Amino acid sequence: MKLLEDIYYTLLNEYGYQKWWPLKDGKEPFLEISLGAILTQNTSWKNVEKALENLIKENLISFEKLENIPEELLHQIIKPAGFYKRKSKTIKEFVKKTKNIDRKKIDRDFLLSIKGIGKETADSILLYALEKPVFVVDAYTKRIFSRVGILEKNADYDEVQIVFEKNLPKDVNLFKEYHALIVEHGKRFCRKKPLCENCPLKDLCQKNI
Repeated sequence: MKLLEDIYYTLLNEYGYQKWWPLKDGKEPFLEISLGAILTQNTSWKNVEKALENLIKENLISFEKLENIPEELLHQIIKPAGFYKRKSKTIKEFVKKTKNIDRKKIDRDFLLSIKGIGKETADSILLYALEKPVFVVDAYTKRIFSRVGILEKNADYDEVQIVFEKNLPKDVNLFKEYHALIVEHGKRFCRKKPLCENCPLKDLCQKNI
């Protein structure tokens, strides 16, 4: 679909390469990215950064140490990310299930079997931590592309994902950049109350028709 590609290159020209996922520690990329994907549920990346910095300060980007840390202590360390009791349980379960597994065997169904991990979190781990060509869908994706006219307003997660995966090359770097650009555009212009006047997509958007 040419419109999907046009939007990608318009956003890329506007914002440049986002180079996600940003690593803060980098010693255990798979674990660090996965923790970030879990922690970012229902909160801002700024809050996630604070939680990750606490984990790094305590030398906890480690399967063994996260497995052994008391859950109540983990609550305090990741508190800045919010929902810390639920996220602590998810982290503990994730560590338990993934510490010894062959990562080639980790797929979406496996990740969704971990309590507290939904489709967006699972796909973020697959794309950013495991380099698998899976398109990540979030609220910004649905909002922007329903306004542009590509998606139905009430399309569910899997329907949205199919549109992108069927109409774009299955390229990990493309999927990473596109998702990151969508988030950037959603924050800057395509908010719940959109700022349409200077929006770089205004000529492609049906909201202005």
